Amino acid sequence: MKTMKKVRTAHLQDTKVDVKVLLGGLWISMLFVFAYVDIFGFWRADVINGALVGTVSGPGFEINQPFLVLTTIYILIPILMVIVSLVAPARMNRTTNLIVSLIYAASVVVSAVGETWVYYILGSVVEVMLLLAIARVAWTWPRSPAVITTAGERSPSTN
Repeated sequence: MKTMKKVRTAHLQDTKVDVKVLLGGLWISMLFVFAYVDIFGFWRADVINGALVGTVSGPGFEINQPFLVLTTIYILIPILMVIVSLVAPARMNRTTNLIVSLIYAASVVVSAVGETWVYYILGSVVEVMLLLAIARVAWTWPRSPAVITTAGERSPSTN
């Protein structure tokens, strides 16, 4: 008679991701898509030719000091949002993530208007989806129950 060996299968534990880590990860993902869409643009003749003559393909902005400073500020904000998401107090974190993600989602949509290259449209759609995910995570930020004081009034939690 054969003996049956009992095989134990371990169940994987699904862990909950902290909201701050999730927001930081979403910002990083959005920045990667953002960067690669711009990098892939340098395979386009219109982008390369525009850069060679000092203009941005499409809108025709002149590539000069003010343009590059404003572009740097534009990209520094989501870069800094990674840090804000990880270290800012909950109330400020939630508000900042909501406002910045929705402004950036709108700016991505505006920049994609009139675009005909599929890679750019695809990248823009993914960027907007990630930015809307940031807004949703911030909007649904977990709350602590209110504390009831001895006078019977509710006091806000410390977050």
